[in-house]
Amino acid sequence: MPHIDPPETPAAEGTPSEPLTRLPFPPITHSHILNCSYHSWQPRYRSFVPKSRVIPLSTQFVSYLRADGIVLPPEAAPPTDDDDNLDTFSDDGEAEEADPSVEWPEIHSQIKSTISEYGGKVTPKLNWSAPKDATWMSATNDLQCRTPNDIYLLLKSSDFITHDLEHPFDDCVPDAAAADAAPADSASSETPPEVPYHLILRKYVNFNPSLEFRCWVRNRVLLCICQRDQNHFDFLFPMRDALRSRIQAFFDDKLKSTFPDPSFVFDVYIPPPHEKVWLIDINPWAERTDSLLFSWLEILTMKDPVGILEEEEDDGAEEQFVRLSLRGANGAVEEEAEEPDSKSESESENEGGDDDDAPLFAEFRLVKRDDPEAYAFTTPQYSAHKLPKEVVDASLTGPGGMSEFLGQWQDILAKQTQESDSDE
Repeated sequence: MPHIDPPETPAAEGTPSEPLTRLPFPPITHSHILNCSYHSWQPRYRSFVPKSRVIPLSTQFVSYLRADGIVLPPEAAPPTDDDDNLDTFSDDGEAEEADPSVEWPEIHSQIKSTISEYGGKVTPKLNWSAPKDATWMSATNDLQCRTPNDIYLLLKSSDFITHDLEHPFDDCVPDAAAADAAPADSASSETPPEVPYHLILRKYVNFNPSLEFRCWVRNRVLLCICQRDQNHFDFLFPMRDALRSRIQAFFDDKLKSTFPDPSFVFDVYIPPPHEKVWLIDINPWAERTDSLLFSWLEILTMKDPVGILEEEEDDGAEEQFVRLSLRGANGAVEEEAEEPDSKSESESENEGGDDDDAPLFAEFRLVKRDDPEAYAFTTPQYSAHKLPKEVVDASLTGPGGMSEFLGQWQDILAKQTQESDSDE
């Protein structure tokens, strides 16, 4: 990710600026998190969302996902004509593991029928997250699932899914507290609402990652856009203006006045010939949502794009249109452009105000060819989620905890070596 220095936060005149100790997010409410759940918004936008099936989950299935260990239902054994093949039977007296799907047979059946309906391949997710961090457990090394057990394995191996189950309302406040302008860290006795968990099975499509984009909306204004895949794609740069126009039109027409909250983050996919925009996901306006090529401080302090003024809004609309059209995407007026009626510098300052520095369009950020992060292939995405939990826990306790863990690990390896030598 390109390094971006955070913008300075303006301080009141005569008051020394103080460093921020936390990002200036507005209070994040329980309802905002629920509004971003897939089952909540998908019915409203069904016509431009990739084909998917939303399956309500029972308490038993959610308990299965939360349980320690990975126990999968037995796969159906292929039929055999060899009745005399005694190797297919076990007489060692070992008890077979219980089939967990007997607790939720209807869900298991729905999953199998959906896989069949969608051509034998689906990609799973829960209310907010897909198990992208667990694809290393998959035979195909992606989210492609061909059997119910493929789905269960990914869901139970994913830290992202665990977060959906255990921490959906972290750093949130009740809606009543937000209405009273309570600070985000204020204590509240109100119990968070119960989450209606759903499994989403989307028909498997091999998306081109270069054509996925993340978009930030603040107070129903499209603020900024960037590519989701953090590699350089040279062909995107000539298309930037056309893609931005497509996304802006899609937002104005489909999302601006229909999503319940004024601020949110949405992901889109624009496949060739780049005329239709597909809505992939809606994410909370919260720090938990990856800011990708921006920093959250940069987004939170960014000025709204000014756009083009409508003719009826100003008698001098034609002059304003000419002036705005000559401005670059960063809001600076070209040196050779002069306004027809020149005014004194003081008059311009008084009339322009802070909007003179506002951008004309939503900023669209792409990974440039010379960004070193675009070629950092040494660290796989989500690699932190592949470490054993003991290593992560030890690292969080400081140098002493890590040293103690390394000592224990060396003892384990030495014991294993000794046992191996004894066996030989």
